[in-house]
Amino acid sequence: MVTKTVIIKNRAGLHARPAALIVKKANEFDSDIYLELEDMKVNGKSIMGIITLGANYKAEITISADGEDENQAVDAIANLFENRFEEE
Repeated sequence: MVTKTVIIKNRAGLHARPAALIVKKANEFDSDIYLELEDMKVNGKSIMGIITLGANYKAEITISADGEDENQAVDAIANLFENRFEEE
């Protein structure tokens, strides 16, 4: 299992559009992918799960993946956060 912590840099937080981008990217991988905020852990391939995190600007999210392509999966999703979901 691989994990990486990222910080939400886009001011709107994880709303529907970023959640959809995460799910789209996560579904390109075979690994199980999860996002965690505080004590809540959700499936990274579930748009509803991601939205229910209610993650706001500057929140710390832990991305984890377990599987054959776990390193690539975590890096690809972390890259979305780093690029502010191309919103700013």
